[in-house]
Amino acid sequence: MGCCGSKEAKAPANGGPVGHVAAAPQSGYSGNAHAVPARAHQPLPPPPIPQPAPVVSGNEDNLYLALYDYAARAEDDLTFKKGDKLLVLNQSDGDWWQAQLVSSGQKGFIPSNYVAKMQSIQAEDWFHGRIKRQDAEKVLLLCGQHGSFLIRESESKPGDYSLSVKEGDAVKHYHIRRMDDGSYFIARRIAFSTLAELVQHYKVAADGLCVALREPCKQTDVPDTVGLSHSTKDHWEISRETIRLLRKLGSGQFGEVWEGIWNGTTNVAVKTLKAGSMEPSEFLKEAAVMKKLRHPKLIQLFAVCTDQMPFYIITELMKNGSLLDYLHDKGRALRLPQLIDMAAQIASGMAYLELQNFIHRDLAARNVLVGENNVCKVGDFGLSRLVENENEYTAKEGAKFPIKWTAPEAAMMNRFSIKSDVWSFGVLLTELVTYGRVPYPGMTNAEVLQQVERGYRMPAPPGTPESLYQIMLDCWKANPEERPRFEALQWRLEDFFVNTDSYTEANNVS
Repeated sequence: MGCCGSKEAKAPANGGPVGHVAAAPQSGYSGNAHAVPARAHQPLPPPPIPQPAPVVSGNEDNLYLALYDYAARAEDDLTFKKGDKLLVLNQSDGDWWQAQLVSSGQKGFIPSNYVAKMQSIQAEDWFHGRIKRQDAEKVLLLCGQHGSFLIRESESKPGDYSLSVKEGDAVKHYHIRRMDDGSYFIARRIAFSTLAELVQHYKVAADGLCVALREPCKQTDVPDTVGLSHSTKDHWEISRETIRLLRKLGSGQFGEVWEGIWNGTTNVAVKTLKAGSMEPSEFLKEAAVMKKLRHPKLIQLFAVCTDQMPFYIITELMKNGSLLDYLHDKGRALRLPQLIDMAAQIASGMAYLELQNFIHRDLAARNVLVGENNVCKVGDFGLSRLVENENEYTAKEGAKFPIKWTAPEAAMMNRFSIKSDVWSFGVLLTELVTYGRVPYPGMTNAEVLQQVERGYRMPAPPGTPESLYQIMLDCWKANPEERPRFEALQWRLEDFFVNTDSYTEANNVS
């Protein structure tokens, strides 16, 4: 940081001492051959005895294995590496646990979703927990070689599991069922006391599977933490001094968006709120509601800075920016299956808002953020509203809305509901399949309002499957109550390419 005023002293050319250094005493004998040694050689001290690693004792039930690397973000956090063993000391906070590293004895807080109990199936590389069949196929096709596999919890049969295996360019699924004695089997003729034993058996030979199991498909997506750290989870008004703005990413109706860093450790997105764009009390009320919204497909609100203008809204940072920009650039290489998967992710986030009686009011590709591996999250809650007791929200007169994405009852009468968000989602689908084309090409906002009111609907974009266009038309029904729920849209999109023959039942395995 800056220049240092002092300069290094230069050693003389002959290698002599620098500055005024006392001459070293002569070792050995003096110049007189008959002189007595000035000082006898002393034996060297013994080398230090290696100190054993600190012994951390505790109940084995509280021993956990780190599934991911974690670098401490705050002073009371604990840094650890994947594979480290930790003794959990306090689990009273479900999201952040107090723990101790077995190797060093260091203590601190850790995100609870980064660890799993020792000897549990959650600690196995091949176990992926409660993920959908479509997600299993996606990760196997991305990560795997022939014979790559994972085990997940069964969607349709709670308590059972499914084995997903990559065979060439396809993925096969096998139900893992349980006997009355608790053992596991794929084929009834052979059962195993643990899932680990089952995996080991099918690694040795296929024994009726499509291929012998090879390397497990490991989880690469690091889970989100709840909040920035334990210290900020419930204290979300943070000091402005802890935020450093790095790079401006964009600007909009309510302010600017920056890439920033919190506490010198954690990359974040920072939204600055323009003075006069919203009453401070109204902003704080809505931010408090937004902080409670937690879903894997929603951008997480971490904290706010409201001590002075401009207000800061601190959220998670997504690597690839807005979906709209992504579709214009790297996303042009995406094909229909990937685009449908992204649509399903967005519908999943909106289904959660639907369940929470929350309406977005500005759902569009520009307000969806994209991370690694095409992970999509709904963001920009600048126009969002919690709907209490009623199913719709009436906007203030003079409020501005993006006409081409707005449902007719909202654009004409300022009446917003989750069903008007469904209309916007149908428009977003056209953005996806056209790689970010502006909706209603060649039409002005006034023409769109007039034509939609008369029953006009956008034609199917070129190359759009009829079944996908039907989903768009369902979203654009004139009567809001006839539009589908986001929950239904989610499963329709998730099942869009499902191969009903992809499961191999146990009795088909010889």
